[in-house]
Formats: sequence, C-alpha cells, structure tokens
Amino acid sequence: MLVRKLMECEEFVAGDHTLLRELLHPDKQPLALRYSLAHATVPVGQTSTPHSLTTSEVYYILSGVGDMTIDGETQRVEPGDAVYIPPNAKQFIHNSGSEPLVFICMVDPAWRKEDETVYEI
Repeated sequence: MLVRKLMECEEFVAGDHTLLRELLHPDKQPLALRYSLAHATVPVGQTSTPHSLTTSEVYYILSGVGDMTIDGETQRVEPGDAVYIPPNAKQFIHNSGSEPLVFICMVDPAWRKEDETVYEI
C-alpha cells in the first residue's frame, strides 16, 4: 500500500507559477498509473502563467474561488467543480477570491516537462 501525505510532499513552484505538491507520478513511485496527480495552490489575487499541455488535464477545485480560462473562454470555478482541459488548450486560472485557491490536478498521460509549453505574458 502506498499512502502519500500531502505535507510530506515537497512544495515547489511549477512552470505555470502555481505552488505544487506532486502526490503520485508513475516515474517517481513504483505505480502502474497512466496519470499523475498533484495538489496546487494559487495565492489570493494571483494568476497562473498561461500554458498548454499536449496531454489532457483535469482540475478539481477543493477551496477558494477563481476564474478558469481555456482557449479564451472564462468561467468562474468554486469548490466541487471539475474542469476538463483538452490537450493543447491554452489555459490559466486566476484566484479572484479572498483565500488561497486550492485544487487537484490530474494529467493523463502523466505530466512531463517536454509536454508543457509556458507562454510569455
């Protein structure tokens, strides 16, 4: 059995400038997974850097509120929302609330640096 404790996972600044803790990744644990799973935080008033992945991604909002933009379409997101981000879609999320915006990211197939394009602002 593998149990990963969130606070035991190293926090780092991802390429899109979100605060990330990687929970599960098949390249880092002996797991038969296609996907990777991470916990992300966007501080109050901050926006992730526009980026795209060649793979699909899902955000599941845990707390806070924000505005999710995918290929120029923006919608408000809140706890309990699942957001599907198709491959190659330009995306970013803005924390428009008064507390940190916290969400789970699932990338399938698993995230790889070479699959991500980060756009200059």
